[in-house]
Amino acid sequence: MNFFLETLVSGLSAGVMYSLVAIGFVLIYKASGVFNFAQGSMLLFASLTFVTLVEKGAPFGVALGTTALVMILGAILIERLVLRPLVNRDALTLFMATLGLSFVIEGLAQLLMGSDVHMLDLGIDDLPVSVGGLMISQFDLFASGAALALVAVLSIVFNKTRMGISLRAVADDTLAAQSIGIRLPAIWRIVWSVAGIVALAAGLIWGARQGVQYSLSLVTLKALPVLIIGGFSSIAGAIVGGLLVGATESLADIYIGPLVQGSVSTWFAYILAVVFLLVRPAGLFGDRAIERV
Repeated sequence: MNFFLETLVSGLSAGVMYSLVAIGFVLIYKASGVFNFAQGSMLLFASLTFVTLVEKGAPFGVALGTTALVMILGAILIERLVLRPLVNRDALTLFMATLGLSFVIEGLAQLLMGSDVHMLDLGIDDLPVSVGGLMISQFDLFASGAALALVAVLSIVFNKTRMGISLRAVADDTLAAQSIGIRLPAIWRIVWSVAGIVALAAGLIWGARQGVQYSLSLVTLKALPVLIIGGFSSIAGAIVGGLLVGATESLADIYIGPLVQGSVSTWFAYILAVVFLLVRPAGLFGDRAIERV
């Protein structure tokens, strides 16, 4: 039983890290109704900027603050140069814009910071500690705590503040929101800035776990089943979806893997996502599309 619980807790910890990546997608989707293909590139750029500053001798706090400012500046430039000319365009056009933006961001990162692999040390040991009789990694505890704290702050901001109400209005009907005085460019700047900060947090955690390298942007592929299961428009859904994906793939790897003589963690989450698409296409917390016929 202890082994089962330790495997489950390890999977849940990984699921929280998946959720942290998925939240960046949710924020952009809630503001524009489009899947932001560039979120992975933003995560990579943020982690590369931070680790480069640290390697050049910048203190941790200075590097963190500077990187956050860089991501906010990037969000302002994205809104001005990419999004503003595409106001009121269809979702497919915006998706293609984010697809092109992802290549631009990765190319810019390689041009400015090179393509070497960097090791990122956050000063947190990965040694196991006993919690309630279970052996849990200290790093997993830190990552889970940081992710949950960030999620709590975002939930309060986007559900209890005027900005959150404006965000939901823009997501529901862009033209109607503009007609009552909500400034779409300002909303997009704020949301993309917050998504950049979330990308920074996710990039630091994943970079410390896997190393800061260009394949780091591919971690966002694991966010896809999380979004499908939880729903594209819900922060709570991103959390629940991430926990489900992390727990099920961890348990499946232990109990199903030996039956198929190989690891199943790389693809099990996508099988689970397909099941949800068949049973509940909008996800657990997603908004169901209502169409008049």
